[in-house]
Amino acid sequence: MTQKTNPLGTGKIGSLLFQFALPSIVAMLVSSLYNIVDQIFIGQGMGYLGNGATTVAFPFTTIGLALALLFGVGAASCYSLYLGQGKVEDAARTAGTGLTIMSVVGVIYMILGELLINQLLPAFGATPENYAYSLEYSRVILIGMPFLIASNGISQLCRADGSPKYSMMCMIVGAIINCILDPLFIFGFGWGMFGAAFATILGQIVTFIVALFYLPRFKQIHLSRNDFKIHGKYLGRICQLGASASLNQAAILVVQIVLNNLLKHYGGLSVYGANIPIAASGVAFKLNGIYISVAVGLAQGAQPIIGFNYGAQQFERVKKCLLLAMSAILILGTSVELVFQFFPVQLIELFGHGDELYLQFGSKVLRIYMAMICIQGIQALSSNFFAAIGQPAKGIFLSLSRSILFYLPLAFVFPIFWGVEGILYSQPIADFASVVVSIIMVIGAFRQMDRMVKDPVLSQEIEKEAVTD
Repeated sequence: MTQKTNPLGTGKIGSLLFQFALPSIVAMLVSSLYNIVDQIFIGQGMGYLGNGATTVAFPFTTIGLALALLFGVGAASCYSLYLGQGKVEDAARTAGTGLTIMSVVGVIYMILGELLINQLLPAFGATPENYAYSLEYSRVILIGMPFLIASNGISQLCRADGSPKYSMMCMIVGAIINCILDPLFIFGFGWGMFGAAFATILGQIVTFIVALFYLPRFKQIHLSRNDFKIHGKYLGRICQLGASASLNQAAILVVQIVLNNLLKHYGGLSVYGANIPIAASGVAFKLNGIYISVAVGLAQGAQPIIGFNYGAQQFERVKKCLLLAMSAILILGTSVELVFQFFPVQLIELFGHGDELYLQFGSKVLRIYMAMICIQGIQALSSNFFAAIGQPAKGIFLSLSRSILFYLPLAFVFPIFWGVEGILYSQPIADFASVVVSIIMVIGAFRQMDRMVKDPVLSQEIEKEAVTD
């Protein structure tokens, strides 16, 4: 398929965004179900200590997702830019390099995680009461990390290749298996935390197997044995373009670890104790993860459209795609915000019953900590936008701005004055500040595109900064 006939460069933006984003959103939603389903059944079976244990163990999954996004989004972004420039051979080598490095890194991460697990769990915020649950759950979850990383990476390439529905199907099959096996293993076989984790990795393995069947079916390229070698030139560019999405997950990881420890410390000084804040906030974050998965899915669906059209210098199509995606984010975020504000107790109780203090703190997390969720997704969308147009440094900055630049300083300062509840107020302020910065940077990018249209020399210079020989 040539550069001029590729539908990414000729189709209606609204239809393309729907076509690519919907399967991506469904895939991300299904992916988030792995953790939510575990949390629901664990909460019903083992109470809030079990929920606290999954919160403590969740950084292991976040690290896996960060690695998957580093190589998956990076390879997909690079792949789209090469296709937009008509460089099919470079696109093939990018895909092969990405697939190989994901496999290698996934196995290394699993081994290191198992070896260091006893040192990492206390650092992740485990308490004496939930440590045993955390250890049992984490040991099994780590076995699935190579499959999680590889399947997510292949999924990114499927979308960039023009097959978003196949990517969606992979995730759906694995999630269905997880949902069926979770209650069977936890309640039917009485396997508890081990059963929840085992059901999760079985779903991930099936997802990986289904994803593998796509490799000989690429539409835009044909993968040869030589393409699967790790080519340094392509690996470097993959890491550059995937860094913003990966560092966003890394920032989330840092926040999770710091937050767990802050909640443990300041919660222990309050009427809630150390375990209730960790458990209740973990439930709230999993609920928030549903919205974030939609926002990220929308951003990933827009990525091949933005990347291809930017590579083909069709800048008006780039702008239209981003603005349309932002509008969808605002509508969705406002809807979720209303649900969190009006039905916090009902949402918390989905994940198991607790005492009055547990429900009280969980409600505060949804109403205060998530108060700016209506605009939260714009930062992630903007970060992916800069990666898609080959400007990874700006994407990296945006990925770190919300969590590292704004949130963490406030999270350390506010509880000094307002105790454990002060931690909750830091997040909406950080959300608002990061969105303001994102909008300013996107406006700057739009103006740069306008200058590139008027000045062909400038256009060539900027193109050299994107994917080049």
